[in-house]
Amino acid sequence: MTTQTSTLTEIIDTYIDMWNEEDAGRRAELIRNAWASDARYRDPLLEADGYDGLSEMVGTLQGHYPGHRFSRTSGVDTHHDVARFGWQLVAPDGAVFVAGVDVVTVADDGRLRTVTGFFGEPPAS
Repeated sequence: MTTQTSTLTEIIDTYIDMWNEEDAGRRAELIRNAWASDARYRDPLLEADGYDGLSEMVGTLQGHYPGHRFSRTSGVDTHHDVARFGWQLVAPDGAVFVAGVDVVTVADDGRLRTVTGFFGEPPAS
């Protein structure tokens, strides 16, 4: 399980790098490395399908929030083919613009199949 979790953590870190990569060619490479071909992304404001859709979504977000950077803020919690982790988007002045939790499903080859993003802290039970 540790090797699988370690590999998945690397994939998720590549996914985070995708959000920060401004060069479209390099971003496309990151997307191919992190995502299965049937990629699907959803959060309250954005959605994308496939490699081109993901790259276009990231480019649009970067255009709206220049200089902002994503980072993973938690470990990767996983079971079966599902994982979750915390993240944040930080403004150029260092202020946290938004934070949340992503829930991912993993394809048979270990890459991401789906990502569903939630903003804010998980609700209290």
